[in-house]
Amino acid sequence: MIRKCLFPAAGYGTRFLPATKAMPKEMLPIVNKPLIQYAVEEARDAGLQHMAIVTGRGKRALEDHFDISYELEHQIRGTEKEKFLAGTRELIETCTFAYTRQVEMKGLGHAILSGRPLIGDEPFAVVLADDLCLNLQGDGVLAQMIKLYKKFRCSIVAIQEVPHDQTHKYGVIAGELISEGIYRVNSMVEKPAPEDAPSNLAIIGRYILTPDIFDLIADTQPGKGGEIQITDALMKQAQNGCVLAYKFEGLRFDCGGAEGYIDATNFCYEQLYLNGL
Repeated sequence: MIRKCLFPAAGYGTRFLPATKAMPKEMLPIVNKPLIQYAVEEARDAGLQHMAIVTGRGKRALEDHFDISYELEHQIRGTEKEKFLAGTRELIETCTFAYTRQVEMKGLGHAILSGRPLIGDEPFAVVLADDLCLNLQGDGVLAQMIKLYKKFRCSIVAIQEVPHDQTHKYGVIAGELISEGIYRVNSMVEKPAPEDAPSNLAIIGRYILTPDIFDLIADTQPGKGGEIQITDALMKQAQNGCVLAYKFEGLRFDCGGAEGYIDATNFCYEQLYLNGL
């Protein structure tokens, strides 16, 4: 079934400058754990063990985070601080990590295409680490989507309702409701103006993609902003077959901007950190 998760992590993080001038946005900490670790943990908890990370210049910290730091571990061995590395060490021991670089920033579609050598010819998940998704009452968002994939065997995008005046920030779908929270997509537009949006159902940073998406991306011309958009490739896939949109259970925080980042930090501190989770 699905074994691999792709993490596009080559972007500049311009909404969080100057903090991201020399530090990957995926390494921004939510309390004491970086966004990329939350993302990998979500994938691991969904049953995925092979993590493929698309990086860029200045992103070496991502690789170092999922590696053993012998000097640090030697210094804290036997102290109470050792427990803080237990989660990272578990990921290193139970998952494999592979990396490639997106040499030019040409959009999310191009970033996913850059990961093709790490994925091969099989279905895979995609997680955008700066979209922090949490569900304290059950399965994580990716685990929910993988259950759907086992039933429908097609590409799936996670969606949530957003205010109509915010549609210009997202890919937006319209479709036929086929079950509670599940839509068959018939229209998909990248960052439409509110008056042009087909709905207020916005795509967020969780995808299940079938491997034919790579050829569709390769044949996709640059769209809005001169970037190769994954929504354009998914629209082709929807026209030729089936793409589902899933209104997930749980919370999503947009940690690419200050407001969502602060909300996520407060929530995680109160609901997870203080409870030892």
